[in-house]
Order: sequence, then structure tokens, then C-alpha cells
Amino acid sequence: MNIHTSPPYTRRFKKLVKNNKNISELIDKKLALFVKNKNHPSLRLHKLSGQFENAWSISINDSIRILFHYIDDGILLGEIGYHDEVYLKQ
Repeated sequence: MNIHTSPPYTRRFKKLVKNNKNISELIDKKLALFVKNKNHPSLRLHKLSGQFENAWSISINDSIRILFHYIDDGILLGEIGYHDEVYLKQ
């Protein structure tokens, strides 16, 4: 499975990591776990609805989420951030 990043994801990731250096390692570990076992309970993988109806979400920790879409050769990471930043955007 390939993991692709969108420009919004990359911008938000850099901002998030700038304020918390340790989060980068945790994100890498969670994405590696997703590739190995996407149904691992700690990821809390779930399909979204409403304005995010084609997106899926995984949890990095209690407050940080990654929203993504499945694409032909893997996934496209669309958003990352704290719960309210990601879900209440728009």
C-alpha cells in the first residue's frame, strides 16, 4: 500500500510537528501500523459521513486525527490535526 500526501496535509503536518517534535515519530508509527494492520484497535479507523462522506479517519492519539481517502494504489492523506481543527473545518 502506498501512502500519498496532499499539499494541505503536508502544510498542516509541518505546523503540527514544529510545535511538537515528538509527534512526528508517533505519526510514523501509526501509519506503519495502518499499513500492517489497518483494523488495529488503537487506530480507531472509521468511515466518515456528512461533508466528509468519502473520507476515513484514524487516530494518532486522543486528540490528533488523520483524514484520508482510498485511491487506486493506496491512500491519500488529506488532513491532519487536532479533532476540532479537522472536523469543524469549513
